[in-house]
Amino acid sequence: MSEPRSSEPEAWPTLLSLIRLAEPWAVRVAATLRLADNIVTREGDPVEDLAARVGADSDALDRVIRFLVARGVFAEPSPRVFANNPASCLLQDDHPDRMRRWLDLEGAGGAMDRSYSGLLETVRTGRAAYPSVHGRDFWEDLASDADLARSFASLMEAHSSQLAEEVVSVYPWEGATLVIDVGGGTGALLAEVLRAHPHLQGVLVDLVARTPDATRILEAAGVADRCQRLDCDFFGPLPTGGDVYVLRNIIHDWADEKAVTVLRRCCEAAGSTGRVLVVERVVTDNGNLEELTGMDLRMLTLFASRERSLDEFNVLAATAGLELENARPTASAYWLLEYRLHN
Repeated sequence: MSEPRSSEPEAWPTLLSLIRLAEPWAVRVAATLRLADNIVTREGDPVEDLAARVGADSDALDRVIRFLVARGVFAEPSPRVFANNPASCLLQDDHPDRMRRWLDLEGAGGAMDRSYSGLLETVRTGRAAYPSVHGRDFWEDLASDADLARSFASLMEAHSSQLAEEVVSVYPWEGATLVIDVGGGTGALLAEVLRAHPHLQGVLVDLVARTPDATRILEAAGVADRCQRLDCDFFGPLPTGGDVYVLRNIIHDWADEKAVTVLRRCCEAAGSTGRVLVVERVVTDNGNLEELTGMDLRMLTLFASRERSLDEFNVLAATAGLELENARPTASAYWLLEYRLHN
C-alpha cells in the first residue's frame, strides 16, 4: 500500500511520523531479543547464526533487521549479514542509558508500553488503561511478578543515577544530617547523595529496600554503613527525625487524593524542623513540551495521574499541611521543590 498524497504535502510528513506502527515494534523486538549484544563480530554475523543465538526464525529475523537497516538501525555489510552501527549500539544492554531495558517487551518497560493500546478507553472514562490491558493495576502487577518488579527496579535505578548529579549539586545538603529517601527504590539516588556528602546519614524507605540489588548499590557506593533500610510503603507512618524527606518521581504516579496522602505522611514525619524535598518534572510555559506532554500522557495511561505545574504542586502540599520554602530548577525539566510545615 502506497503512502497517501494530498494537496497539502507539507502536512503529510508530520502525520506520517505519528501513525506508523511498525518502527516502534520492530525496535522493541530487536531490544527484547538483544540483537545488538548478540552480534559478536565487527564485520557482522550471518542472520542464521544470529537467529540461532536469540532463538528466532532466520527468515523472519532477516526481514525485521533489514526493515531496521533501511531506517538507520543496524548495518548490512553483505547480504544477510548484519552488523552494529551507532544507532543499534544504543540497544546494547550495558549502554549507560539503559534504553534496551526500557524497550524490552518482556520487562516492565514493555508492560507499560502495551498499556497505550487502552488509551481510547482512558480518554472516554478518565480511568487508567493499564488495569484494563493487563487485568490488574501496575503496582499489583509488580507485587505479583518478581521478574517484573526486578525489571522495574532496574529502570528506576538507571533513572535515579541520571538525576543524581542534579540533585546532589542543586540542593544545599551541608545543612542536613539525616536524609530519608521515601519510595527510593533500590537506593541509587540516595547512594549518590551520601557518597557526595560523607557527613550525611540516610534511611532508604521502600518495599524493595532490603533486596540484594539495594545491598549491591549501597555497598558499591561505599555508603552501606551510613544507610538504614526499612521495608515499608509511604502510605503508612514514616520514620521521624529526618532533616530532609526526599520524594523523587513519586507524586506524579498518583492522582491528587493519594498524592496528598504521601505528602501528609512526610509532613507528619518531618515535623517543624524537617523539610520535604519533591524532585519532579514541573510543567512550565517555556518547558520542553514534547517531553512534558509525553510523560503526562504516560501517567494518564498508566495511573490516571498527571504531570503538574508549580501551582498544582503547591495546592497538593497545602492540603497536606506544607508550604513552599524554595523552588530550585535544574538544567532539565526537573525541579527541587522544598516544603516545610505550614505555620
